[in-house]
Amino acid sequence: MSVAIRLSRGGAKKRPYYRIVVSDSRSPRDGKYLEQIGTYNPMLPKDSGERVKLNEDRARHWLSVGAKPSDRVHRFLDAAGILERAPRNNPKKAEPGEAAKERAEEKAAKAAEAEEAAKAAEEEAKAAAEAPAEEAAAEEVAAEEAPAEEAAAEEAPAEEAAAEDAAEEKGE
Repeated sequence: MSVAIRLSRGGAKKRPYYRIVVSDSRSPRDGKYLEQIGTYNPMLPKDSGERVKLNEDRARHWLSVGAKPSDRVHRFLDAAGILERAPRNNPKKAEPGEAAKERAEEKAAKAAEAEEAAKAAEEEAKAAAEAPAEEAAAEEVAAEEAPAEEAAAEEAPAEEAAAEDAAEEKGE
């Protein structure tokens, strides 16, 4: 017969209350047990002394006889200083699952597309804002050059006329 120290559930629906019991490992969870050595009330705050009550002498006795504690009871025994529990290391604990990784990749791709679209729209807006400014600048330059060209055009016939007049005078 293998003996286990484990929790036996009691209490109402959604209001659990556990007995810490020593029982045959083959018996049902809430079934017959050899001895009750404590209680556990998970509804109480974690810093409450009433949360876990444990008869340490009986727990030591059953451990010396060869009883194996369940994982949760092992934690209680470690907290009470009865049985040392090696800390476990699970480096993949915080790593998301495959489906979550896929969703994150899709979300990142959509965000990148939206960012590119926003940049393109921004560039178009800048180009649209700069185009009228460039056209206005070109018109200003053309307007500045036009009077100079007109003045030059007016001066050129005057010079030609003066040259013709001078030629005529010489030729007379």
